[in-house]
Amino acid sequence: MREGTSATCDFGQRLRRLRADAGLSQEALSHTAGVSVRALADMERGRTRGPQRRTVEALAEALGLDAGTAAELERSAAEGRPRPRADLGPAAPTALALPRDIQDFTARGPALARLLELVGDAGPGRPVVSVVAGQPGLGKTAFAVHAAHRLAPHFPDGQFALDLHGMDPEPTTPRDALARLLGALGVADGAIPAGTDDRAGLWRSLSGDRRILLLLDNAVDESQVGPLLPGTGPSLTLVTSRHTLAGLESVHRSDLALLRREEAVELLTRIIGQDRVRAEAQAARDLADLCGHLPLAVRIAGQRLLGRPHERLGKLVARLAAEGRRLDGLQAGSLRVRAAFALSYRQLPPESRTFLRRAALAAGADFSPETGALLAGLSYDDAVACAEELTDAGLLQSDPVTERYRFHDLLRLYAAELVEEEDGTVVRDAALDRVEGWMLRRATAAALYFDVEHERDEVGGGGVGGSGVVGGSGVVGGSAFGRDPVVALDPDPDTAPVGQEEARAWLEAERAQWLAALRRAHEGGRYREVLDTAKAMHWFSDRNQHWEQWVEVFRRSADSARLSGSRQEEAVHLNYLAWAYNLCVHDPHAALTAADSALAAARDSADGLQEGWALGYGAGALHRLGRPEEAHGRLRDAARCLAAQESPQARLAELTILNTLGTLLRHTGRAAEALDVHRRSERICRTGIPGRTAELIALYHAVARQQIGNDLAALERWPEAEQPLRQALAAFESARMTAWSEQARLDLGQVLSALDHPETHETLLAARDGLAALRSPRQAEAAEALAALGRSAEDERESASCQVTQGRSR
Repeated sequence: MREGTSATCDFGQRLRRLRADAGLSQEALSHTAGVSVRALADMERGRTRGPQRRTVEALAEALGLDAGTAAELERSAAEGRPRPRADLGPAAPTALALPRDIQDFTARGPALARLLELVGDAGPGRPVVSVVAGQPGLGKTAFAVHAAHRLAPHFPDGQFALDLHGMDPEPTTPRDALARLLGALGVADGAIPAGTDDRAGLWRSLSGDRRILLLLDNAVDESQVGPLLPGTGPSLTLVTSRHTLAGLESVHRSDLALLRREEAVELLTRIIGQDRVRAEAQAARDLADLCGHLPLAVRIAGQRLLGRPHERLGKLVARLAAEGRRLDGLQAGSLRVRAAFALSYRQLPPESRTFLRRAALAAGADFSPETGALLAGLSYDDAVACAEELTDAGLLQSDPVTERYRFHDLLRLYAAELVEEEDGTVVRDAALDRVEGWMLRRATAAALYFDVEHERDEVGGGGVGGSGVVGGSGVVGGSAFGRDPVVALDPDPDTAPVGQEEARAWLEAERAQWLAALRRAHEGGRYREVLDTAKAMHWFSDRNQHWEQWVEVFRRSADSARLSGSRQEEAVHLNYLAWAYNLCVHDPHAALTAADSALAAARDSADGLQEGWALGYGAGALHRLGRPEEAHGRLRDAARCLAAQESPQARLAELTILNTLGTLLRHTGRAAEALDVHRRSERICRTGIPGRTAELIALYHAVARQQIGNDLAALERWPEAEQPLRQALAAFESARMTAWSEQARLDLGQVLSALDHPETHETLLAARDGLAALRSPRQAEAAEALAALGRSAEDERESASCQVTQGRSR
């Protein structure tokens, strides 16, 4: 007979008899006492051998027992309650012992310090629970084990570790987990209740007054973990999971990030030794980068090298540099990055598995739910649901502000492998085709918000500063005045960006995606799609002339025009390309080649407008190449060519050429002539151009004002120069044209410096930082202006100091 059997029978029989004497059914007693019918039935049948004191008290009160009868009921229950095994004492130090701590554990100092702080601050009745969640390979278990060993002295009543097998096909049930935990506390097998709720209640009762540390590793979800958490007392529970377990309330979260590069190198050093890392320091850094700073990947690389003491780090770097072989190279014995990812992948429902692997086809560092939906063939709402599920599972990372998602580099490689294995080429290509068509249609529609030619069926060549001798190419044709695109152009009008702000945000966020679609269309011979998209983009490109990608956009569109056999369109897109070489990547040699090709195509097609633009872009390139006389000649030719035409586009082009000509004159020491040219440009702006909005002309006028201010500065008419530069800066800022506003800010700062204005330092500092963010060549000019300002201030201080000293000596 097991220990406590007779006492248990006495309790069950006594309870049943007392209930019958009170004339209560099990349901009635359950309702009155607040005890479940199932729990009550287990007590009467002897399955629950010793309920907790609080339960017995509730039953006695519900039965209306006097003090003596209630005491007898409590004594019979106490006889059935489990006792610690005599040979184990208050806890079982060998049961569920902590795993071995790794000696080369690296980093995670702040997370560990926070845990120590939590333990120190916790009150005696407040158990601490910390969840360590995140993507596969972050080292969650290693961190939790290391923390448990560090914190063990704070928990003298026992430290227990239990693997919940959350990634197995059948994870450990709470009922089985509770049986193991109760056994670790010394509860005899026969004294462990049958039901999960009773086991959980007994566990909370026995652990409530003990200082124990509990490590629950590899949890699958909240329902598995909840019953295992102590309810009261000075305990600490560490829970690791690949899922966020967001449903667990009032818990601390230790969010582990990827290692920093130096931490990854430090981990590698601790594994293979300092000498090998020091001998190939750059290779060690490259290896850390190729592992994506993922602790598991770095450990595998280190263990692989440790097992091959004569192999150089550079050899493994060369192997991992090939993306197709990287996951193959990241395995050492039973440690495999691919296997860690596969565990999580197999846990997903079919729709989420499809979403994960297809999302790996998205271009760029992150992707939107729209892209994921197109690739996976899902609705938008289903795509969002899948993305959120994958984020909770640690397989995707969500952007903290926008609804966008990203992979870890190695997870992306794994997902891309699955596309080939499970989808195949036909399905993959169909998915990419869906994205291509949708992205190009939306990109075209969004870009048309900035295109003043849109709805006129006219082709323009550029904007305000087209040739870009110094300050720019063409000012964008829209700010708050862009026209709505034709609704039918967008593939999904209900979700289309509305207005320039939304269009700009979409074009910037999805830049990598629509560029990849453009690339695919060009390589697939869909030249009309490429030409339409690039044409729509050319006004928008002025807003973001610091994007180097414009070279690729217009190189592909120019090639598409050539392959389509249209010399006139080839001239247009070669002009766009010349602009991009001049202003976006600062390559005047390539710009001159493109401009010359555009000039030939324009003359072949008898397009005077494109001829004028090509002459202007070529002049800009020649000026940058140090050939001002040739540049001056082309600009004069461009002005004559455009003056002979009567179209609104020719007038805008003429404005650009005049602004550029004046800038060239100023740079060659002819500032007075430059001022006359720029005032002529200003007069055209004030007169207006038929068919063009006042807002558009205002931007061309702002460019003229900027150049007039610079001309006056070159003539050292500093007070007169300030106002036009302030006006230009305000106009560009209002239009959110940073590539223009920051150059105008630098021009203004230099004038303020000559005027000894108190805003000088602030203005130059802002210009330097803004130009640096744009990667503008003028950032060096701004830095030198700041340095000169500092030297001037230092000279003044020294002069003042000398005067004070001399005054004292007198």
